[in-house]
Amino acid sequence: MFFIDKNVGQPLYEQLYGQIVQQILSGQLPAGEKLPATRSLAKELSVGRNTVDKAYQQLKDEGYVTSSS
Repeated sequence: MFFIDKNVGQPLYEQLYGQIVQQILSGQLPAGEKLPATRSLAKELSVGRNTVDKAYQQLKDEGYVTSSS
């Protein structure tokens, strides 16, 4: 679903954020669909949970997603 390239100069959270935005705008990620849990996605991508948290927070701040908690 998502991938991270640790060899590019772009911060990891920005890579994840950009991919999620792209999928939202293209309709690949439909409205109302839940994003993966931060811990499971961090493990899947082999990144720290803070990386996923930061990407999700930016998505929330910019109105792409809402929190259900």
